[in-house]
Order: sequence, then structure tokens, then C-alpha cells
Amino acid sequence: MPITPSTRQYWTEAGRIKDYPLAEKLHGYFYLRFPYFYIATASASNRLGKFGARVLGMINKVFPPRPGKADQITFADTYHGKVIPLQTARELVSIKQNIKVDDLEKVIPYQLARSLIIDHPESLVALDCPCRVARENPCLPLDVCLIVGEPFASFTLEHHPTQSRAINHEEAIAILEAEEARGHVHHAFFKEAVLQRFYAICNCCQCCCGAMQAHASGTPMLASSGYTASVDETLCKGCGNCEPYCQFNAIEIKDGLNHINKTACMGCGICVSHCEQNAVELVLTPSKGVPLEMTRILEEAAP
Repeated sequence: MPITPSTRQYWTEAGRIKDYPLAEKLHGYFYLRFPYFYIATASASNRLGKFGARVLGMINKVFPPRPGKADQITFADTYHGKVIPLQTARELVSIKQNIKVDDLEKVIPYQLARSLIIDHPESLVALDCPCRVARENPCLPLDVCLIVGEPFASFTLEHHPTQSRAINHEEAIAILEAEEARGHVHHAFFKEAVLQRFYAICNCCQCCCGAMQAHASGTPMLASSGYTASVDETLCKGCGNCEPYCQFNAIEIKDGLNHINKTACMGCGICVSHCEQNAVELVLTPSKGVPLEMTRILEEAAP
């Protein structure tokens, strides 16, 4: 079987990363090449975090962490998402220039995968969500995972032609806005093995998303947006319209008012877009981390 151009591109990109272990290169290739098997296997175990921990434990025994990395690498360190409001998601699929920012330690507070590198940002693909596909009765539609840039877009189209389609940024924004209306959360996903960088925006629901379920079970795979929701009590009517949309179970209607659990809130902004009274807003919360502010990042990336 001939090697596809996107496969060559993946291994070329992987070869440019200094001290990138073979185990992680293979892990990234396997994840991109067989995402449905990868997610279905984890879902079948119903213990995504423990499944990943076992796999990484075996990898670490055969291929010890490279110098300068922590001795213990957890599943959450190698695969995680940054919660992003709709506006940030729109900006990520509307970038018109290649960008490379390596210092995202404050934005993505994990040991690994801190780079935001987007080559050929006009390359966008809608992929059938592996988490939804793995469910018996998934949320619909399925094609809500947005693959951003190269080599990921070409790799997805070449290896998953029946589960993916090329889209433009207007179509990507339409998907994001439709998922927002459904109450689904936007995540910018990073993975250590996937070339140590950003590669996709997923639109997630707690009933299907393995990462959200693992996070809820105590495996910290998701980083807060850096905001929390705040309620203006003079405007809130306690209608409860926002409560069922919260994917993090952070909203409770008590005494006729919307009460936000600040600890549980991840700052996705879904409650903001579903409040007819405009009584909810996102407030910058330093203790929750740093937002993925694309305007600042693009300014830093400018030559």
C-alpha cells in the first residue's frame, strides 16, 4: 500500500521536533489514523482516564520520559482541551496567517503540549466526532469536530474520506454557532503525541464526550477558559432557561435566582448565550487561568 502524502507530511513534521520520542510519534499517528478505534476502546472500558493511564504506564516503562520532563506523565498531561467561548472558536477558524507560539504555559497549564502552531489555517475539515460515533444513541449531528490546519486536515481527508469533508471558514463558523445553540461546549484540543500542538476544535456534550466525562470523574483533562459566569441579580428572573444547557452542572436555580457554582464553572459562556434577560456575563477570573486570547497571540506571532 503506497504511503499517502499526508502520512509523509506527518512524519516529516514529527521528525522536526527535537527530542520527540518514537513512542509519542507512533501514538500520534495511531490516534490520527484510527480515532474511532481509539475512542471506542476507551469508551468500552468506561474508564477513559484509567485506560489512558495504563497505556501511558506501559509506554513509560519501555520509553522513559525524555530529559527535562517529569518522571510521572499522566493521561491528563498528554491529552486535554482548553474551554473556549464562541468568539475565540470563531477566531481560531478565521485565521488567515500561519502562526507559531510556543509559550502557552499560563494558557494551557499542563506539563506538555503548550504550542499553538497553525500551518495553512485555511485548511479546515469537519469530522464525524469519534466520541459521538462510539455512543449507541449519540447527539446529532455527528460532523462537529473541526480539524484545523496542516498536516491534520489533509491527513483526516485522506484517511477518513467517508467521515470527513473539507469546509471553508464560513461553514466552520456555522457549525460552531449551531452547536452553541444546542448548548454544546467548544474546546481547543491539544495532544502531546499529535505533534505537541493544537489540532482541533471539538464541540462537546457531557453525554457523549469522553474528555468531559473523564474530567467530571477526577481526571483533569480540561482547562478552564479563564472566565467564570456572573449573574446580575437585578436582571435575572430565575426562569431557569440556562440551567439545562450547562454541561458542567454549575447552575442551580434557588430562591428565584440563578446561582453559579464558581468551582464547577469552566467559563464556556453557554449560559450567556441562552439567557433571554442578558443577566449573565463572563468575568475574567485569574484563579481559573489565562484565556486563549487570539488577538494578543496573533500580535505576538506577527513578524
